[in-house]
Amino acid sequence: MQSIQVIETGNLYLEQFASGPMGNCLYLMADSSTKQAFIFDPAFEPVEFFQTAQQRGFTVDAVVCTHAHQDHIGGELFGTTIPGLRELRELPDAANLPVYIHSAEVDYLVDKTGQPQDSLRILEDGKPLTLGTLKIDIMHLPGHSPGGCAFSTNGHMITGDTLFVQGVGRIDLPGSDTAAMFHSLARLKGCAPSTNIYPGHNYGPAPSSTIEQELQLNAYLRPSSLEQWQVMMGQF
Repeated sequence: MQSIQVIETGNLYLEQFASGPMGNCLYLMADSSTKQAFIFDPAFEPVEFFQTAQQRGFTVDAVVCTHAHQDHIGGELFGTTIPGLRELRELPDAANLPVYIHSAEVDYLVDKTGQPQDSLRILEDGKPLTLGTLKIDIMHLPGHSPGGCAFSTNGHMITGDTLFVQGVGRIDLPGSDTAAMFHSLARLKGCAPSTNIYPGHNYGPAPSSTIEQELQLNAYLRPSSLEQWQVMMGQF
């Protein structure tokens, strides 16, 4: 696991990590004044990720999942076991952590990780999370997966596998929806241009970007109608 960058502004501490062979990005978000933290998408090296948060002096209050694909939560994928939530629960300090996920992906997450139902907390569009003094806004963005969500605070947004730097998440997977993805991207296009975005994978020329830069450089944001988007994605 490698630390890519650290953002510190006001009470927000946000650290981006890279882990695994798929360019996955993991995020540590914390309130620097209260030392409370969330960890986002703890896959590939979940134990090291949790312990790194502790070494930084933070107390992890919860796990937050941008969505429930195995490369973000752990589980079996193409005959390979990806460490994730299951392994994290084996740590005494992390055994009882609540896990946030959108309701559309609860069953999938439980099936892939064995996460106890009573530990799950449901993410809702427009219903913010509180982390110390920070308010984290939730945006439900289906398309790549039914329950994909983005999380924003203080002008910084974790976009999961909806929006990458000069790319977008796949829409050819079970549960993907081409039309839903178009509308989710349209919502992101309407965010403040100065919003900093942090993707679920480090696939682009830089590990993060802004809405303004993506509007200029990301070809997938150019279609202005669903019909144009469908043609672009080969769905005539």
